[in-house]
Amino acid sequence: MNDLTNKGPLSGFRFIEIEGIGPAPFAGMMLADMGADVIVVERTDGKADATTDFGSTDILKRGKRSIAVDLKSEAGRELVLKLIESANGLIEGMRPGVMERLDLGPEVCLQRNPELVYGRVTGWGQDGPMALRAAHDINYIALSGALWYSGRPGEPPFAPPTLIGDVGGGALHLVVGLLAAALNAKKTHCGQVVDANVVDGSANMMNLVLSLIASGQGSFSRGQSLIDGPHWFDSYRCSDGQFITVGSLEVKFYKTLLVALGLEQDPVFQEQYNSVLWPGQKERLTEIFLSRTQAQWVEMFGESDACFAPVLDPRQAMEHSHNQARGFYFERDGILQAAPSPRFSVTQKSSIGNISPRGANTRAIMTELGLTDVEIKKHLEAGLCLQSND
Repeated sequence: MNDLTNKGPLSGFRFIEIEGIGPAPFAGMMLADMGADVIVVERTDGKADATTDFGSTDILKRGKRSIAVDLKSEAGRELVLKLIESANGLIEGMRPGVMERLDLGPEVCLQRNPELVYGRVTGWGQDGPMALRAAHDINYIALSGALWYSGRPGEPPFAPPTLIGDVGGGALHLVVGLLAAALNAKKTHCGQVVDANVVDGSANMMNLVLSLIASGQGSFSRGQSLIDGPHWFDSYRCSDGQFITVGSLEVKFYKTLLVALGLEQDPVFQEQYNSVLWPGQKERLTEIFLSRTQAQWVEMFGESDACFAPVLDPRQAMEHSHNQARGFYFERDGILQAAPSPRFSVTQKSSIGNISPRGANTRAIMTELGLTDVEIKKHLEAGLCLQSND
C-alpha cells in the first residue's frame, strides 16, 4: 500500500462544481467523500434564493473547497477556465443553456481541456419540449412513473422528498456517469458530456418493478404487485403510535412471520400470493400490530428472519445498536450527518471533510492557479472574487 490509501479511491482526481442545488451538490459531496478534490465555484453575493442556502449547516458542502467568483465577469470566467485546465470533470446543474450564456458551455470548456468530463444534471434533460420548464423532484418522478407506486390504492401518491428523484435519479446517476467517462478519458484522452437528469434516472430505477410486471408478478394498478400490495410487505402502526415494517417476500420468510405471530395454522393466511385475499389479511395484521408497542414487537421478533424492522426517524436510527456498531451516523458541530457510502477495504478515507464557508479557499486556489499577490488583491478589491473571513 502507498500513502494514498487513506485519502480515498478518488485521490488525485479533481472536479469543479458550479454552485447549484439538489443533485449537483449531492454528487459533488459523494466525490469528495471518496477522496476527490472538489472545488465549488460559488457566487460572490450568495445564492439567488436564500431558502436553499443552508450556509454552515449544508452537509452537501463537506469535504469541498470553495472559491467565490463573479461568473458574469470576464476575469471570473477566465479563473474558472484555468481551474478546468487541471480538472478531470465539471459538475453543473443549471437549466439548459445557462452555462452556454456564461460562455462556460461544453464546447468552450472542452476546447480548454479536451480530456474534461463535463457532467450536467437537470430535471427534464437537456432537450425535449419540457426541458426549460421549472419543476422540482416530485414533478420529475411523477412524469417518469417512479412516483406511481408510492401510495395506497385510491390515495394520492407520496414519496420521501428528494430521495427517489434528486438523489437516486439525478445525483447517483450523474456520479456513475462521471466516473465511467473519467475512466474512459484516462484510456482514450478524450473527454465528453455526461447528460444526467432526474426523469431518465428515476425511470431507469423502475426496471426492477417493470421486470415484475413483465413476469406477471406485478401490475400497473397500485396495490396489486408483490411489493406494494401484500399484507406481508407493508408498514403497520403500533399501539404507541410508532410503526414497524414486514417484507416477508419469500415463502420461508413468510412462514417465519406467521410462526412469530402465532398464525402458522390459521387458514386465512395459508395462501400467501393470492391477491384477492390480501385486503382481508392486511386488516388482520393491522389489528395484531396495534396490540403492542414498537419496542415490544422489536423484542418479540428478536433475531428472527421474518424480514422485520422498526420504522425510525434519523435520530432514532443513529441510536440503534446496529447503526452504532457500524458507526454510520455521527454528529459534528451539532449537525446530524450520515457517513460516506460505500466503504472501501483498502482506500477508505481516514477522515470526513468539514463544511467550508462560501469563498473560504478563494485566495489559496488563486495562488495555486499562479496568480500573484498583486493580481489576487486586485480581483478581491474589484469584487470579482470573495475571500471568506470565517
